[in-house]
Amino acid sequence: MTTKAPSAVKLFPEDSLEKKVYSMIENFKDNIPEPNERNRLAFALLGYLKGEGDKPLTTVKSNKLNLKNITNEELADKLKNELDRIKN
Repeated sequence: MTTKAPSAVKLFPEDSLEKKVYSMIENFKDNIPEPNERNRLAFALLGYLKGEGDKPLTTVKSNKLNLKNITNEELADKLKNELDRIKN
């Protein structure tokens, strides 16, 4: 039995909203050590920027992230500031 190679990963353009949000979340890798949690959070915040998701505090709490050296409220505040910067 043979296995096909995985599909190629299509990267987002550097100036896309998706790339900006996922890159911004990567800056918090010291506070959110699990890569899957960062990806899930970035996806949820991308929805927020598109008007389809919850506010950052609600998103952080509902994702039940395993945080290090930061509280949910502190992280949500930092995320809100970064998202405001991305929107403008």
